[in-house]
Amino acid sequence: MLSLRRGRVTAIRERVEGLVRLDVDGVDCVAYPSLTGPVALEDEVLVNVQARELGLGSGGFDVLYANLTRGLELVPEEGAHVMALPYTPLQHARVHVEEAGEPTAELAGMPVVCCSLHSQVAPACAALGGLRVAYVQLAGGALPVSLSDTVRLLKERGLVAKTAAVAPCFDADVQCVSVASALGWARGEHDVAVCSIGPGIVGTGTRFGHGGLAAAEAANAALALGGVPVVAARVSGADERARHRGVSHHTDAVLALVRGEPVLADSPAEAWREACKELPLSHMGRGPDDDPEFFAAAFAAGLAARALAE
Repeated sequence: MLSLRRGRVTAIRERVEGLVRLDVDGVDCVAYPSLTGPVALEDEVLVNVQARELGLGSGGFDVLYANLTRGLELVPEEGAHVMALPYTPLQHARVHVEEAGEPTAELAGMPVVCCSLHSQVAPACAALGGLRVAYVQLAGGALPVSLSDTVRLLKERGLVAKTAAVAPCFDADVQCVSVASALGWARGEHDVAVCSIGPGIVGTGTRFGHGGLAAAEAANAALALGGVPVVAARVSGADERARHRGVSHHTDAVLALVRGEPVLADSPAEAWREACKELPLSHMGRGPDDDPEFFAAAFAAGLAARALAE
């Protein structure tokens, strides 16, 4: 069941592309204007409080569900007919890439970096500087691409050219029904695609019960379309959980589901520190000095993709 409460906007703390950080009755909240409309001080709103009340590590804030002051009777996106988040209370029409025609079904050897964690995206993209990179977000973590400050910064720095959201994700430069279509779209104007789940991850501790398996979906689609998947290994020398020490069981599970031979780049790449020094590097609260193996492995995946693209 939804856990909703009524409140009033008491502070606007930050407005960035696609996202507003605010307080509702003094409690941290985020809003997605493309979904619920604009928001301003003193607006009467409904917020979803469930993640915060459950104490989830990556959900320690409320999410604006509806703006009762200025968010009613909003018009749909012009020309949109395909629903995002269909048959849920948040269903809304968005223009999808597939509505404009058939994306290419031939990747012609384009490398596709397949990340199982969002924190791998920055180091992987840092290794691809100078190439035209498409970021493709898959389900398994946060669904709104606009939640990612990392992706926003990578676009500002020119390390990501454009973004695609694969359903049920949303709020990217383009919306796609499937990962295969998203990769076909990426092939049209980009040298490399980097696929990942959004911030946060669905996890249960079981072999196949985690959001990182989206990397296998991306790898299989790349193989089927004639691309070259490069799996970014999740590696750690600092994680307290044995299943994530060394090469994580998440990476083993991804590889078990890939129906072909992806490139697995997990060797240390010493150049990562210089290339990533001005990027936000954080994984499970650990920075580059706390768990260097993690960031080096993700950077190595980007280097492997770079070699394939060049």
